[in-house]
Amino acid sequence: MAALGRAAGAEREDAGVHVPARAGEASKDISMATYTPGQPSLSLEDAKFRRPMVIEIIEKKFEYLRREKTLNTYGTVFFGTAASFSGLLANLIFRHCFKVKHDALKTYASVTTLPFLSTVVAYKFLVTDALYLGNISQENCVLRSTLVGIVCGFLYPCGLAFSKNGHLAVKYHTVPLPPKGKFLLYWLLLSQREIKGMIIPLVFQTVFGIFNGLQHYAIFESTLQKTVHED
Repeated sequence: MAALGRAAGAEREDAGVHVPARAGEASKDISMATYTPGQPSLSLEDAKFRRPMVIEIIEKKFEYLRREKTLNTYGTVFFGTAASFSGLLANLIFRHCFKVKHDALKTYASVTTLPFLSTVVAYKFLVTDALYLGNISQENCVLRSTLVGIVCGFLYPCGLAFSKNGHLAVKYHTVPLPPKGKFLLYWLLLSQREIKGMIIPLVFQTVFGIFNGLQHYAIFESTLQKTVHED
């Protein structure tokens, strides 16, 4: 009888009829189908281990960016302060040349505050923002920083002090009025001896502009390399 049963089962398989397996064999096949050796499995312990690593990397990147921002802020503020000192010196020179004694507080406040603000704003837009956008090279960064130092830290304070004190000199008649058609030449000749002292802030602003541009670019490149290395 057993031989007849096996023969019948073989005939059914040959005929294409599916014969269900036993319960034990079915569960074994299912378990073998659901698990494949070598397949990576994500466990809760792996997720708990990876999460602190990701948080640590993010914290390091924020620390690098915060340090870079702090150093750049100090450099920009010092740059603006140097422009304020240039305005202070220029105002002192032109007040002495034009023999102006009036509105001292008003003129000193304007020739120190306005150059400071103009230097900080110009440096941010021309150098800092351009670096973050990746639009300038090291040479271009140094050139822009130097131009900001010369224009906003020297020419603008000198022109501002010259115009304000010249206006006060005409208003209070502290110096003879210039002849017609030679207004600017007259004022320059009147203050040509004292204005030579402005060479000192010009040299200082130029040198500091070069130094600040080099340092700012070096800090930016160092921070960029550290953040890329952490990735």
